[in-house]
Amino acid sequence: MTTYSVVRFRTKPGRETEFLDAHRNGKAKWPGLVKGHILKTGDRSYCLVCEWTDKAALSNARPNMIATLNTFRDTLEDLGGGVTDAVSGESVLDLNS
Repeated sequence: MTTYSVVRFRTKPGRETEFLDAHRNGKAKWPGLVKGHILKTGDRSYCLVCEWTDKAALSNARPNMIATLNTFRDTLEDLGGGVTDAVSGESVLDLNS
């Protein structure tokens, strides 16, 4: 079943380009990722929304995602419990059907 993940970030002042560059040119081409989008949600605030083939693919890709995060972790502000706020789950309703 299709699975989605959403990760919230807030960059440090002046570090937005570095954050975005860390995901460009295939650097975030993780196994099992169908597609992903980075949304700008406010001043220095972003969400990464990813579609995965299934829950197992997301789980298996986590080490790769953490490796990517480690390349730009210093560009992020702490959100109060770490530099990311992540949730994921299986799709239960397709709004375009």
